[in-house]
Amino acid sequence: MAFPYMEAVVGFMILVYLFETYLDLRQHTALKLPTLPRPLLGVISQEKFEKSRAYSLDKSHFHFVHELVTIVMDCAILYFGILPWFWKRSGEFLVYAGLNVENEILHTLAFLAGVMFWSQITDLPFSLYSTFVIEARHGFNKQTIWLFFRDMIKGIVLAIVIGPPIVAAIIIIVQKGGPYLAIYLWAFMLIVSLVMMTIYPVLIAPLFNKFTPQKIGMESAR
Repeated sequence: MAFPYMEAVVGFMILVYLFETYLDLRQHTALKLPTLPRPLLGVISQEKFEKSRAYSLDKSHFHFVHELVTIVMDCAILYFGILPWFWKRSGEFLVYAGLNVENEILHTLAFLAGVMFWSQITDLPFSLYSTFVIEARHGFNKQTIWLFFRDMIKGIVLAIVIGPPIVAAIIIIVQKGGPYLAIYLWAFMLIVSLVMMTIYPVLIAPLFNKFTPQKIGMESAR
């Protein structure tokens, strides 16, 4: 009798979720305490503490719902074989588009595109609620719905531009790496990390945020 790897993985995921939920419940209970913690006496006012506590409780409630939906979806995806189904459908899409389904790079990119699209759709309601309900309720949201979707589209475009070359390179390394596969992959990912660390603050971050040079005054310069 074969070992039930699928059931074992799903069971382990559920156990991890239950343990993390237990820890979150302990934190949630602590957030409900109305009195200012002794180390914070004289540091912040009771009013600021109440505002912070209300915000944290809202975030905590949202976190419980989000994590529950996430674990249910993740377990369902694994147990019902959604990923193999996605892989098969991505191959059918390549055939429909007149592309070579035997090309592992194209097949993988089509598969990842489908997964990314699915992730965007399923996570969108939570992102909208977090930004325009919770953050707005507590005065932290300065983003309009237009800016929200504009940033989301920018992120998708960046993933389309940056992702395929990296994925293609990884597949080629796996195909041709031989006994030194692990070393080649490590070296490649190290180079990618260094390049991303270099270009992110210069090219990527300004696409989503506006930066202005900080003026250093006489007192700051001392």
